[in-house]
Amino acid sequence: MSFLRRRRGSDDPAPDGTGKDSDDDKFEKPRWGSGGKKDKEVAPVRARWSCMDSCCWTVGFICSSWWMLLFIYNTMPASFPQYVTEAITGGPMPDPPGVKLRKEGLMAEHPVVFVPGIVTGGLELWEGHQCAEGLFRKRLWGRTFGELYKRPLCWVEHMSLHNETGLDPPGIRVRPVSGLVAADYFAPGYFVWAVLIANLARIGYEEKNMYMAAYDWRLSFQNTEVRDQTLSRMKSNIELMVATSGGKKVVVIPHSMGVLYFLHFMKWVEAPPPMGGGGGTDWCAKHIKAIMNIGGPFLGVPKSVSGLFSIEARDIAVARTFAPGFLDKDVFGLQTLQHMMRMTRTWDSTMSMIPKGGETIWGGLDWAPEEGFNCSARRTRNNNGFPGPIGKVSVDNVKGANYGRLISFGKDVADQHSSKIDRIDFRDAVKGTSIANTTNCDVWIEYHEMGVAGVKAVADHRVFTAGSVLDLLNFVAPKLMKRGSAHFSYGIADDLDDPKYDHYKYWSNPLETKLPNAPDIEIYSMYGVGIPTERAYVYKVAPMSDCYIPFQIDTSVTGENEESCLKDGVFSVDGDETVPVLSAGFMCAKGWRGKTRFNPFGIHTYVREYDHAPPANLLEGRGTQSGAHVDILGNFALIEDVIRVAAGATGDDLGGDRVYSNIFDWSEKIQLDL
Repeated sequence: MSFLRRRRGSDDPAPDGTGKDSDDDKFEKPRWGSGGKKDKEVAPVRARWSCMDSCCWTVGFICSSWWMLLFIYNTMPASFPQYVTEAITGGPMPDPPGVKLRKEGLMAEHPVVFVPGIVTGGLELWEGHQCAEGLFRKRLWGRTFGELYKRPLCWVEHMSLHNETGLDPPGIRVRPVSGLVAADYFAPGYFVWAVLIANLARIGYEEKNMYMAAYDWRLSFQNTEVRDQTLSRMKSNIELMVATSGGKKVVVIPHSMGVLYFLHFMKWVEAPPPMGGGGGTDWCAKHIKAIMNIGGPFLGVPKSVSGLFSIEARDIAVARTFAPGFLDKDVFGLQTLQHMMRMTRTWDSTMSMIPKGGETIWGGLDWAPEEGFNCSARRTRNNNGFPGPIGKVSVDNVKGANYGRLISFGKDVADQHSSKIDRIDFRDAVKGTSIANTTNCDVWIEYHEMGVAGVKAVADHRVFTAGSVLDLLNFVAPKLMKRGSAHFSYGIADDLDDPKYDHYKYWSNPLETKLPNAPDIEIYSMYGVGIPTERAYVYKVAPMSDCYIPFQIDTSVTGENEESCLKDGVFSVDGDETVPVLSAGFMCAKGWRGKTRFNPFGIHTYVREYDHAPPANLLEGRGTQSGAHVDILGNFALIEDVIRVAAGATGDDLGGDRVYSNIFDWSEKIQLDL
């Protein structure tokens, strides 16, 4: 590396002591003109600091700093990080739930079964095309996602299912990872089940009495049995765990879409072959102690509608605003959103979360159960009359959004009374010519077949409720919905004794099935509250272009005051950031409460809400009091509830219901025959 040198005066000795300039530190000699006069002396030539010098210095500094930090880390006392943490937080950190309850004397009692939700379980490659060479049994989903960046089109191809069968495409086999590692971490450092597993281990649990019921979350629930016999494996493992634990029944802990998957399982295990598992009507009573549903979308989520309609949620819509064209246009040879839409529309599981119950549950054009919700007010009490946490959201009778309109084209449509909205029925509209030049498209989606007339017909209908949104999806994606309607249903049963409800398409809808004949089972609905959660959307028609998705969330639309729940084109309500309170809590708060036609044998139900509190500092990571949809799996209060039940406690031992939201008030507004 070169170094700058100071300029020497005429009397300074040369560096070698001879009085002469060295080769690398010379001044240019004066030149003499033709007239014998001395020309103007030229400035001395100095060594310059080059770009290479800067790069070398930077690399050296980084390497030196890294080795110094590594040395300090390996030589510091083991207690030093804890000392720093306690100094910052002002005291010792609380014991993890497993340590706390072990000190109370709790020990492992009932076997535990985890049922992961959508996207959280790992998937690995067992057979692929030439572009996936070298990826045998490597994860295509979960952990590093390295293959997504290395070969994106190949990754999309292998993560997609067959567009007609909903099963494997020819020459491709992607299968779920097995064991607890299937869903302990979603990515390095991003836990899913890991914290709960670690705390259960502290009271004596190990892999022999913990089972991760991993499945391919892309498939429809019945197809997981058709292709992989996953439901049969769950049945056999639960029977084995009960037998080897001396007859102690299992505690089942489903999360997110896993809640719907286990609802399907309970009907499947009772049903006779070949459609069901042949366990008989008393199987659940013999093998299950409690079902502790975490973040369960029992009645669906509005976010699934926006995902199927325009491959958007609030985050993607906002990203399009900040970087218009990056996601919409051909980026690095990819039409990003179009490829994502094509891939996710082959995942039949996404259709399991379309809102269920229609306008009876979710509201109509001029009403919704949550009407009056105020996003800016403070919570002062809960529904049981107990004081709620300070500084949290309240739901007083303030005029707010009409959440019954799941999709509105324009803010004026979202605000106006239905009598003032001119609507044109789109159902019989003739789909016109192609909406764009599809010759430049490298991906096919059903919007290519709608035409300009079809897009206009949808926009002219102006507003869609939970009842009409199914017609909307059937209009814009008929092939998708034809496949999905063979596996899922979204209505309310008139007569649950009708033999048609013995079909598997109804088993994951709690409004079209009965709970099993197992009165000793306890069912918990455990979910976070206090986080704005997507409930309805304001849309616009996108400018026409090649291969475009014609509908977008209008992020320019925002409420006029701080009390408004409208921001960036999305109406929010109380929930866990993904599942609204109404969907997570209604069945345990009212639909199954006591003996109803959906719960004829009187299984006990409990609502356990966890009020969201963000981490106080960076040392808390994602927080120990989080109510967010995935982060709640690290919530200390929830983990303590789970451990106590697994160790033998009942819902009454936990204190019964714990409610911060207005779920009971909202449930009473729903006129459902029970």
